[in-house]
Amino acid sequence: MTSSRPQRADAARNRSALLAAAADEFAERGMDASVADIARRAGVGKGTVFRHFPTKDDLIAAIVLDRVDELTAAGDRLLGEADPGVALLAFMTAAAHQRQQRDLSFLHGAGDVDPAVTGARERMYRVIHDLVDRARDAGAVRPDVTGADVILLMCAPNYVAGYVPDASPDLWRRYLGILFDGLRPQGAHPLPAPPPTLA
Repeated sequence: MTSSRPQRADAARNRSALLAAAADEFAERGMDASVADIARRAGVGKGTVFRHFPTKDDLIAAIVLDRVDELTAAGDRLLGEADPGVALLAFMTAAAHQRQQRDLSFLHGAGDVDPAVTGARERMYRVIHDLVDRARDAGAVRPDVTGADVILLMCAPNYVAGYVPDASPDLWRRYLGILFDGLRPQGAHPLPAPPPTLA
């Protein structure tokens, strides 16, 4: 009798390869990435793509979920870090590094139609709020900084570095350093507007 376990392992490998190939294709071609090109890059047939992801929207949602879950898991681990300021900076570094590897921020809006994406994003936001609350309570960041502020600032280092032609791949780290210095309480001045509320 043949065990079904190798098939499940193959299916998991195929799914992982498809997500990586799709992320690469979308990063290079934007929303014009085709299922045929994704399948070719993953080394599978189009039928395999559709068995895992019946529609292109399902594939996009899976990519977004993969990225959000990765950051949430990193945040959960960092909540156990002894130094809350170090933990928050490490999380923001992980978020910026993920985006540097593949800038798929344009997909996040496309994935919003999937309720699983909405739920995953809400879980990630809760973790970010917890990281910021710990850092603020420890005096590592200024008292008027909120989780919503950090959520909105997470893309900033890569966004700014993206304006520099032929920039060093690590340029985003410079702007993350500047940004994090702005979050610290030393030398802080009152902010001119209240924090946003994110749905």
